Amino acid sequence: MNNNTVNFNDILKKSFTELDVFHNVTYFEVLVCMVIAIAVAMFIFFIYKHTFRGVVYSHTFNVSIVMMCLITSLIILTISSNIILSLGMVGALSIVRFRTAVKDPMDIVFMFWAIAAGIATGGGIYSVAILGSLIIGATMAVMSRVKTRHSRYILVVHYRDEAKESLEPAIAGLNGKIKSKTVSKGLTEINVEVGLKDDNTEFLNRITEIPGVADASLVSYSGEFAE
Repeated sequence: MNNNTVNFNDILKKSFTELDVFHNVTYFEVLVCMVIAIAVAMFIFFIYKHTFRGVVYSHTFNVSIVMMCLITSLIILTISSNIILSLGMVGALSIVRFRTAVKDPMDIVFMFWAIAAGIATGGGIYSVAILGSLIIGATMAVMSRVKTRHSRYILVVHYRDEAKESLEPAIAGLNGKIKSKTVSKGLTEINVEVGLKDDNTEFLNRITEIPGVADASLVSYSGEFAE
């Protein structure tokens, strides 16, 4: 009596024998993939450098974005040529944990952009990697220009009691928001959030000329705000 029962192992073996499990990647395919990945990664490098609006620009982080795109494309190119190797690599990469703190949310956006471009390039979908990167880069450039038109600063003023009556109208004319105020013996420190549309800092000279003002400074502020 013939046993015609087909179990899960038979189906799995048949599926793997029918699939093209191994695919030889030629040197030309690797070269084309890496050249396009480098071009896309350098475009991301350029966009990040010219749209960065944080406090301190990190060249090392920007270089790591380029390398992330190249490494991701290399991994995808490798696992796409071997199904069995892809299963093992997925298991190996699942135990990797990155604990580096990312302070700026935009840095995470660029990291995902680099990974997505690397996946598209490694998978041979060059049109998605190139056209998608151009659209994202143009969007980032436009959004960064819109944000810099309304720059935010923190005005720090140290003054004595006799300057209070003249200083309050000057600060009110800036449409600023008081963030903190510290009072000590004989000297008061006030921090005010102000917005500048044309980077005109002439008002800082007028504030320092008020009798009783010890000093005044303007610090760039990268926090979020609502108009």
